[in-house]
Amino acid sequence: MKLIVPRKTSLCFFIRECEEIGDCFLTEKKIYSAMNALSPFVHRTPIFTSETTNRIVGKKVYFKMENQQKTGAFKIRGATYKIMQLKREELKKGVITASAGNHAQGVAHAAKKAGTTATIFMPVHTPHAKIDATRNYGAKVVLTGESFQEAYEASLELQKETGAAYIHPFDDYDVMAGQGTIALELLRQEDRIDTIFVPIGGGGLISGIAVAVKTINPHIKVIGVQANGAAPVYDSFQKKKPTNWDRVSTIAEGIAVKQPGKSTLPIIMKYVDDVVTVTDEQIAASILYMLERGKTLIEGAGAASIAALFAYHHHFKSKHCGLIVSGGNIDLDEMSHIQKLAAMNHVGSESIAINS
Repeated sequence: MKLIVPRKTSLCFFIRECEEIGDCFLTEKKIYSAMNALSPFVHRTPIFTSETTNRIVGKKVYFKMENQQKTGAFKIRGATYKIMQLKREELKKGVITASAGNHAQGVAHAAKKAGTTATIFMPVHTPHAKIDATRNYGAKVVLTGESFQEAYEASLELQKETGAAYIHPFDDYDVMAGQGTIALELLRQEDRIDTIFVPIGGGGLISGIAVAVKTINPHIKVIGVQANGAAPVYDSFQKKKPTNWDRVSTIAEGIAVKQPGKSTLPIIMKYVDDVVTVTDEQIAASILYMLERGKTLIEGAGAASIAALFAYHHHFKSKHCGLIVSGGNIDLDEMSHIQKLAAMNHVGSESIAINS
């Protein structure tokens, strides 16, 4: 079993935190095990390239299209791998989780395949498309709270009553390992990549990706991206201590999380090279850019990495840049609002991106 040598840090807090939560490391063996287990059940999603994008940013760019994954997002990877680890006796009690949408569909789909029941708590403002899709996979949906955190707290109460297995959307090592398989795929598809932009909500996706990437090549830079209206991981990274938010607001509801995971944050601090933020206007412009240039529909969370590339490409020395396009489950009723936000995007030369 091979462990990653972490990025040096003198932060006593994170050492103590690791001792409290147990094993703070994901292993190469665990992620490769997830890769082998998931291969019959998930798509090996394609990478998309664009000469227009390359010209704008002066780099070769590779979009990892998880919006073309089963259920329309990467979340099915971690959810499926976690449910695979459950014993038969656990499956009989069903599974439960909270989600802003994509994890809900992943859990619902995986639960159906495993022959167990799923109860999903979702914030009340979750896009209708995600709610309907979750129900169509056979899950029971409970709408509650204004944010993921409120839905999560409500789901924990029911879990205590029922004893159902909890499938956490990000703060679980099996879930992280499942998400990390994206990096293994990406680097097999294009081994010249030297920088990867990854959206961050609670941190499960970037934790799995960062460990997988640093296993293969510790020189590859991993850059996290949050919406500036929901950026507790960014604040935690900059302040070098856990920082929670009382309120979040962003069109990227898939990454609208009030507090980082207790298990994911130490991993992010050790393995992620930088965390940046983008505005809703930049995210909206990136959604339209992919629709017009890539002829593909992506959601706000999936557009965050693209927005970061346009906003920060001058700041990162990279010749071959990977972008995790994490999902495509967007409520079409929101497109007029997205168009208005995109029209307000003025970020120097990046404002020309849509019309280039």
